[in-house]
Amino acid sequence: MVSMPPPPDGAKATPYAWYVLSLLLLVYILNFIDRQIVAILADDIKRDLGLRDQDIGFLYGTAFGVFYALFGIPLGRLADNWHRVRLMTAGLALWSSMTALSGFARTGLVLGLARMGVGIGEATAGPAAYSLISDWFPKRLRATALALYSSGVYLGGGLSLFLGALIVQRWDQAYPGGGPLGLVGWQAAFLAVGVPGLLVAAWIVTLREPPRGLSEGMETPPHPAPFRAFFQELLTIIPPFTLIGAARLGPAALARNLAVLALVAGLVALLVHLGEPPAQWIAVGIGVYAVFSWATALKRRDPPTYALIVGTPAFLCVVLAYGLNTFLAYAMAGFAPSFLRRAFDIPPEQLGSLGFWIGAPVALAGFLGVTIAGRLADALRARSPVGRIHILLFACLAPILPIMLLFTARDLSTAYVMLPLAQFLICGGLGAAAATTQDLVLPRMRGTATAAFFIGTTLIGLALGPYCAGRIATLTGDLATGVLALLASVPLALAAIGAAYRLLPAAEASKLARARAAGEAV
Repeated sequence: MVSMPPPPDGAKATPYAWYVLSLLLLVYILNFIDRQIVAILADDIKRDLGLRDQDIGFLYGTAFGVFYALFGIPLGRLADNWHRVRLMTAGLALWSSMTALSGFARTGLVLGLARMGVGIGEATAGPAAYSLISDWFPKRLRATALALYSSGVYLGGGLSLFLGALIVQRWDQAYPGGGPLGLVGWQAAFLAVGVPGLLVAAWIVTLREPPRGLSEGMETPPHPAPFRAFFQELLTIIPPFTLIGAARLGPAALARNLAVLALVAGLVALLVHLGEPPAQWIAVGIGVYAVFSWATALKRRDPPTYALIVGTPAFLCVVLAYGLNTFLAYAMAGFAPSFLRRAFDIPPEQLGSLGFWIGAPVALAGFLGVTIAGRLADALRARSPVGRIHILLFACLAPILPIMLLFTARDLSTAYVMLPLAQFLICGGLGAAAATTQDLVLPRMRGTATAAFFIGTTLIGLALGPYCAGRIATLTGDLATGVLALLASVPLALAAIGAAYRLLPAAEASKLARARAAGEAV
């Protein structure tokens, strides 16, 4: 690691840094348009493919989320070692292509496979973007910059509702029996939002790559073999290659790996025996086993990175706290459009209007919520090492009442108000949590730390939240009950937040010492 003059305390971001942030925000908007569009198309997909709410929860969350989580780790490693701009370009081209291909799905299986491909492609975005932003912006502006970038979640999510609904309405009006190639409205919507990403990929590749560690005066030299490290990482996390990775660590490591594999397989078999859908729990089981395999290998191969991520309870508590925040947030986002369509019997010819009245306010509310909370998180962090944790606590408690009022609304106007209000309040923890995890690691570890952070968002939040809501809705016959039942997760989130509050100051203060103790040359 090469020392550079550290930026002055009052350093400002350059105009080019803001340009990079703007373009990365555009990519993230496309990311969430492609990811979230399933929510507004859900009832049409259910009708044409013969699916249930639990299947929509699987498609929206698990099929995407598990593969997003698994590939996020090796791709995060590649973001730490290779050219981040090129990595993001390749990922954008992949997920845009898979979104477009979703438009040709004729069965739930094919759509599920395409969603897995979208997840793999989108796994490049977070690690590369977080690492780039952390280098282009000084530490004092990091939560603000990450919050602005993260607003793409809500801008893209809101736009997907409006665009998806409008395309379906116009297409089905123009082609009542199916249009060119026999495509119906929801299939045309996938094509329409996937193709523009290929054009943006050609723009992204023109960005400059900053020196790694630029914002902290700790430039990291290039990795001598980034793709060899990437493929080695794949062996640690993608089953069944994980068995090869475990065998390389010795007989004892292989035995532990096989024992965990047997335990996970047994639990999955038990759930299936009890009547749970096989695809859901096989996917989650693969995710749990794969993450265990990766963590075990990381501990042997890169002890400093393991020590500052997996070996830091404060880091894990922040991941758990925000993962539980998304557990509820993704369930709300995934099923709110379907709830409104059914509860208020909205006809197909008014779908575009519904998409606008929920999409535009949700996009604005999410943008304002995450950016305002990001600024507050930076201000509170300047006063106290645990300042950002207060934002996590607020994002956990404040949305409860609006969510309850939304899913028990008796009139559409109340629902139109409560949905963006809930979005505004629940999204504030993202910038605070992301910046906190970045502060707990060294510059060369940021991509891997981002990937680990997103495990909470995916395996806990995205892979479980929408499915659990859909499963409960399938069993009870009531979508509102499915979503509101997930409020039972709030006490666990509060416990994780409380633990993070206690552990964070010492963890951040000791990171250099703990990295040195684990073998880091700093």
